[in-house]
Amino acid sequence: MPSPHDPYVRVRGAQEHNLRNVDVDVPRDAIAVFTGVSGSGKSSLAFGTVYAEAQRRYFESVAPYARRLIHQVGAPKVGEITGLPPAVSLEQRRSAPGSRSSVGTVTTLSNSLRMLFSRAGDYPAGAARLDSDSFSPNTAVGACPECHGLGRVHRTDEELLVPDPSLTVRDGAIAAWPGAWQGKNLRDVLGALGYDIDRPWRELDPEDREWILFTDEQPVVTVEPVREAGRIQRPYQGTYMSARRYVLRTFADSKSTALRAKAERFLRALPCPVCGGRRLRPEALAVTFAGRTIADLVALPLTELTRLLAAGGSGTARVLTDDLRARIATVTELGLGYLSLDRATPTLSNGELQRLRLATQLRSGLFGVVYVLDEPSAGLHPADTEALLVVLDRLKAAGNSVFVVEHHLDVVRHADWLVDVGPDAGEHGGRVLYSGPPAGLADVAGSATRRFLFGAAPAVRRTVREPSGRLRLGPVTRHNLRAVEVELPLGVFTAVTGVSGSGKSTLIGEIGEELPGVGRLVTVDQKPIGRTPRSNPATYTGLFDVVRGLFAQTPEARRRGYRAGRFSFNVPGGRCETCQGEGFVSVELLFLPTTYAPCPDCHGARYNPETLGITYRERTVADVLDLTVEAAADFFAGTPAAARGLRALLDVGLGYLRLGQPATELSGGEAQRIKLATELQRTHRAHTLYVLDEPTAGLHPADVEVLLRQLHGLVDAGHSVVVVEHDMTVVAGADWVIDLGPAGGDEGGRVVAQGPPAEVARAAGSRTAPYLGRALAPPDGASGTPGGPGTDGSR
Repeated sequence: MPSPHDPYVRVRGAQEHNLRNVDVDVPRDAIAVFTGVSGSGKSSLAFGTVYAEAQRRYFESVAPYARRLIHQVGAPKVGEITGLPPAVSLEQRRSAPGSRSSVGTVTTLSNSLRMLFSRAGDYPAGAARLDSDSFSPNTAVGACPECHGLGRVHRTDEELLVPDPSLTVRDGAIAAWPGAWQGKNLRDVLGALGYDIDRPWRELDPEDREWILFTDEQPVVTVEPVREAGRIQRPYQGTYMSARRYVLRTFADSKSTALRAKAERFLRALPCPVCGGRRLRPEALAVTFAGRTIADLVALPLTELTRLLAAGGSGTARVLTDDLRARIATVTELGLGYLSLDRATPTLSNGELQRLRLATQLRSGLFGVVYVLDEPSAGLHPADTEALLVVLDRLKAAGNSVFVVEHHLDVVRHADWLVDVGPDAGEHGGRVLYSGPPAGLADVAGSATRRFLFGAAPAVRRTVREPSGRLRLGPVTRHNLRAVEVELPLGVFTAVTGVSGSGKSTLIGEIGEELPGVGRLVTVDQKPIGRTPRSNPATYTGLFDVVRGLFAQTPEARRRGYRAGRFSFNVPGGRCETCQGEGFVSVELLFLPTTYAPCPDCHGARYNPETLGITYRERTVADVLDLTVEAAADFFAGTPAAARGLRALLDVGLGYLRLGQPATELSGGEAQRIKLATELQRTHRAHTLYVLDEPTAGLHPADVEVLLRQLHGLVDAGHSVVVVEHDMTVVAGADWVIDLGPAGGDEGGRVVAQGPPAEVARAAGSRTAPYLGRALAPPDGASGTPGGPGTDGSR
């Protein structure tokens, strides 16, 4: 029995996801990095087992009534874990932040700034001192009453609501109205009110047009429907709703993303006319600090805000500003000084959001806990990664254990302990190949990580392709870009580089299909392929349409009259109605959290017994959904329509995924590669421009090689590829590099250098240049990834 002071977290018999009865010991009070190819099982070990068990133990101490109010992960499949302290998880996966969530609210820096204005602000003569809540746009006492603290109001006009005034109301002149029966009803009600719905819109009386579009009245009238042959229609009481009222109500209240998006097309977002976009009541905006309102300060980059606070006051003001500057320092250390406190959370990348949470933890003063981090280097320029390593060391020095799932080789070299999981992905992984100090991994022949960590990678040398044309972008003035103009070469591989916040994503976001030379534009991002478990790789890629067709063509299915729709788990007919094709049911327990259990009727198969009675080559449709991409490629080798899509998924390194794996279980990198595979399986003869934002984020170096083969293959086929990238091995293999900077935020936003990689590597003033230079000519015995601290294995 381990002692209570056992210096190791000891895991025995872990079987979560693809883990194969894993036993491993990981030291406490150390930085332990979990490595392995994508899908090998490292996250299942670090998050799905270690963190999940720590969370389960904590909730055991919480009252049952309180437990049901907290989202909980299930108990992990593990025999035993000893020596496990309390754990804090910092994952890449985001919740669904609203428009009111910002950098200030995530870091709680807004609270400190509001306190500064409340206690030490300069008030107008005779004004009463305000509570700190009065400086928050998210409270009733602080929010501007006109825009409710959002800073913007939505307005519409006739031009938006009626884009084609030559049409009649009956023919759909009011484009903002809904389609189908609801739209017909509004048109019939308008006719019953005495308005001419068969006259072109532009010929109607201006007063009538104004009333039809903008009235707040909702008159009720008897509608006599136009009789149609074979249908009996009776008069009914219909309520009129103007186009503006319908659009605003749909945008504000609809739960349908599609309906909200359609309504938004008929609205213009304008600065609030009362607060001028500053979100607060006049009395709060009358208070200043150092001559500026709180709205002015939250709009400043954090680096500039720190400088302004340094000159602020004495006494109470000095105490508050010193505390605020110390809190901001932890954020700027992580390379996020370009952010402002009012920056909306939904506009942040997953990497930025995780680093903000990490900065908050640095100030928490917790001691003796395990921090479990999910690729904290994601989205970081190599220069910013050095600051990240300092932060990880500070967490350890404070008496904590730091468990990191990571692919970045500088972070891996910086570790005190490595846990390498593999050897491959999915069912070919799930074993701990090595657990020990980093140097020992050099002796593990089966490790995919070993080759990149210790192998002497050859310098990246690729013959630079000649462009087939040029795409002119700009002048672009948006966010921190100021009249930036660039020429993107076509027919080549272009990498856009720069530190975090330098303007890379903003620049490539200006590429549109309407620009001359683009042809077809394909943007491949890391957004989920679906927001419900019903979406999966098979449905997204279109493969499931082929599968359902094959099952429908079997002799038994044809004899029973089953069509392809019978084999869909999304519609009634063939699915299990107990779980409605989900495969699981929720179990409501009094005073306990809702739990999910396999459906008692289909046992997780999703289909009813009659549908499962149809087999294709001795497998049911549920069996096929449970196949990995790799196994399915063998199974459908003789079916060209299926084999092409499966080959594309294999080519981007996703052979370990199950065809029916829910979209909610996929990482951003996996979702991006599924989207890329969906494009690769299509044959395009015309020129296509592919734009990818950090395609290697979350990928092991071995998976990066696989992905690059596909991207360069697209260029060799005559297409163009543009990537935003921080991985210098990818940049070194590009034909053209555009480096933005020199820093983030207001100190960035301009082109520092552009040209072939070798030329950019010599550019003065570029923070990318030295790291790119190392990738082009790595030292003996080191990998192609730039060094930074700890390149030789030391710190």
